[in-house]
Amino acid sequence: MEHVVVVGAGLGGVRVVEQLRANGHRGPITLIGAEEHPPYDRPPLSKQVLSGVWDPDRVILRDKPALDELGVAYRFGAAAIGLHDTTVELEDGSVVAGDAVVLATGVRARTIPGQPDGVRTLRTLDDATALRDALGESRSLLVVGGGFVGAEVAHAARQRGVDVTVLEAMPTTAAHALGPELGALTGRLFTEAGVDLRCGTRLSRFADAHTVELADSTRLSADVVLVGIGATPDVGWLGLDTDGVPCDRTGRVEGAPNTWALGDVAAWWDDVRGARCRTEHWTATVDQAAVVARDLLGQERPPPSVPYVWSDQFGLKIQLVGRPDLADNVLPLTGEGLAGGPVRGTVAAYFAGDTVVGVAAFGAPRFLPRLRGQVAAGAHRGTITSLMQELIGGVVR
Repeated sequence: MEHVVVVGAGLGGVRVVEQLRANGHRGPITLIGAEEHPPYDRPPLSKQVLSGVWDPDRVILRDKPALDELGVAYRFGAAAIGLHDTTVELEDGSVVAGDAVVLATGVRARTIPGQPDGVRTLRTLDDATALRDALGESRSLLVVGGGFVGAEVAHAARQRGVDVTVLEAMPTTAAHALGPELGALTGRLFTEAGVDLRCGTRLSRFADAHTVELADSTRLSADVVLVGIGATPDVGWLGLDTDGVPCDRTGRVEGAPNTWALGDVAAWWDDVRGARCRTEHWTATVDQAAVVARDLLGQERPPPSVPYVWSDQFGLKIQLVGRPDLADNVLPLTGEGLAGGPVRGTVAAYFAGDTVVGVAAFGAPRFLPRLRGQVAAGAHRGTITSLMQELIGGVVR
């Protein structure tokens, strides 16, 4: 495993490079990225960059001099188009051969059949800066998709005084991430911010880059139209048609010796679920990078972590830990959001029977550190309610 080739120069790619060096690898490393930009962080794209609070340079994780300090060779603006054993073929006709390959190519923004070129998506730094500039010259925005990205873009647009309409096919917003009961709380954030939110709305077709036709034949137009309906793993160049690269619990790719995958593109085995799953979360990618680096070097892997994701929506931080998709019931722990009161300060737990499998907090970060540990331990309902009484009473030990 002397020469390690890392395909994908995003968060996962740069973190695995850093972990390899930190854990003692002194052999050559080559980092390959399809974009011209050096590795950058994606969460700020729909937040600080889009709102204009940050200049784009602030999202760079490691510039070229910093990669030079790590002793890393890099190829930016060179997309991978094929993998043969541990040799990577690039679109310019060149190849990079290594002793081990790490796949970290992430995802591509999902599009709708018949989507015109002028309709925007948000995945890359170039997408974010172009959308930021377009919003600065526009009076109206139409967003297809009411998930986290749709909410963050809608928030940035409302801060600029742009009229926003959001179309969501599901009965509630953020249902895939939070479930229908807590997803409905994010819907209230949309409407309270002055967004025209239309749930249960099906898009029939695009009339052009500024106009959509709904299933009931209604037409809606806006200066800017954005599709934010999730993403698909970038696996086509590998000849796969699966939802992610299939891996074991350490990121080793099934049927591919000396090959690992991590981040959004990878479907890792999850012992809790008893199945492979893809996790498009920033923290999961960072955690997986540490596991892959140590496994590649033959070292003991770190203990498993609890999934965690956050979103900044309309001035409120939403935090989610655990696996809410495994839940069959939700219990409010504090706050009045689920009773029709303010969303801010609401905390709720997801349970499978009486075992906690997740916690969501809306503008209530102080509760998360202790509750996250209980989710990791699979605590009982009674333990969670007792802990919340302690935390609410201010007795934190």
